[in-house]
Amino acid sequence: MPLRMLIYGALFGFILTKSEAVSWFRIQEMFHFQSFHMYGIIGSAIVTGLITTQLIKRNRIKTFSGQDIQWPQYQFSKGLMIGGFIFGLGWSMTGACPGPLFILTGNGYTVMAVALLSAIAGTYLYGWLKPKLPH
Repeated sequence: MPLRMLIYGALFGFILTKSEAVSWFRIQEMFHFQSFHMYGIIGSAIVTGLITTQLIKRNRIKTFSGQDIQWPQYQFSKGLMIGGFIFGLGWSMTGACPGPLFILTGNGYTVMAVALLSAIAGTYLYGWLKPKLPH
């Protein structure tokens, strides 16, 4: 299993690097509404996810280990809005969301290790504060 996950992660990193989805300049273009590039990538991911989810649900596809796939039910909460705002703030400040942080660090942009370690620290902080936050 770990080798398979390593291969999927490397493939994910290769695709995002070659599509320039991890490019700080492409992300800045998106936030300034100067290019369609990132919107095309994000839109393609949304459409692919919608189609794939429907195919999995309708054909009752199981996991690799043969288990039924569980679909959690989410409800809107103000904590979701606060978390989304913090996520977007970090994304706009660093020019990368969690996946690209690993990819950029792996591509040798060592300054991104600071953002990656900060994101990991934020994740642990959220886990520690979760019982006290609005959900």
